[in-house]
Amino acid sequence: MARITLRQLLDHAAEQGYGVPAFNMNNMEQGLAIMEAAEETKSPVILQASRGARAYANDVVLAKLIDALVEIHPDIPVCMHLDHGNNEATCVTAIQYGFTSVMMDGSLKEDGKSPADYAYNSGITRRVVDMAHWGGVSVEGEIGVLGSLESGGGEQEDGHGVEGAISHDQLLTDPEQAVQFVKDTHVDALAVAMGTSHGAYKFSRKPDGAVLAMNVIEEIHRRLPNMHLVMHGSSSVPEELQEIINKYGGQMKPTWGVPVEEIQRGIKHGVRKINIDTDNRMALTGAIRKVLTENPSEFDPRKYLTPAMAAMRKLCKQRFEEFGTAGNAQKIKPLPVSEMAKRYKSGSLDPKFG
Repeated sequence: MARITLRQLLDHAAEQGYGVPAFNMNNMEQGLAIMEAAEETKSPVILQASRGARAYANDVVLAKLIDALVEIHPDIPVCMHLDHGNNEATCVTAIQYGFTSVMMDGSLKEDGKSPADYAYNSGITRRVVDMAHWGGVSVEGEIGVLGSLESGGGEQEDGHGVEGAISHDQLLTDPEQAVQFVKDTHVDALAVAMGTSHGAYKFSRKPDGAVLAMNVIEEIHRRLPNMHLVMHGSSSVPEELQEIINKYGGQMKPTWGVPVEEIQRGIKHGVRKINIDTDNRMALTGAIRKVLTENPSEFDPRKYLTPAMAAMRKLCKQRFEEFGTAGNAQKIKPLPVSEMAKRYKSGSLDPKFG
């Protein structure tokens, strides 16, 4: 089976200069669409599930689904990643169900909505890193609070996201603090705050440097050239998908996402993992609305879920190609977590600075 850890996958991406989309999934249809796109483009892939997805699908069902997807596509390296873990227990149980990577988001407290201070964040993240690395599992951490520079706050997604307005400084990762965080925690990947946010309503206009601070990515990469950076909330919210949804009865307000060219700019400055959820939700929803509007008597789920998967598969293929992921699957020989555990223990995977 071609299951791979996040660390090994992102190490390869850094060596070859590409980024890897991390697609959120909740069900069989999403998993099949993502994996078919990976197969068609010969791309390694990151499948990720949030706490909300785990509650929706049930851990047992989700674990068996991942097993099936890996078995169906034995030549595709698959990293199964926990998105926005809120405490040690959430991360431990994910590992127990076969996740090869976890995110410990200590930028917020355990409630997933209250900003945490540096001591809390670095302390809980280091505890998860120690535990996960013993088993060879990768860890992503976050420094800075994800949210909109326009509104001064975040958006709840799957029950996770800062509530209320917070300061501009909290919404931008401090590069110096990012260096200290990596030293203190030994994370394998670092999510940074620079103006992106969850959901469809990220920007009220096409984003520029005032609301999408790509300069923060560039400065952190300058100080941490060997650290794998992560962009959260990076759906592009394509206008054509908004139009399809609204044409067939939807009521999406005009909105802008993260332009693909800005993500490509980030990839040139150390971004290796790009989180995408909203775009796929929109592709699915638009296709389903179309079928049910044009055929209001239709009640067979297969008749609307099949075109929905096709629409999502098309979008995933685009992202694999745009991020340079395509064609890299066969260049990687996944290592088992037991081998990764030995490498962590030896210190060969410790952070490198300068």
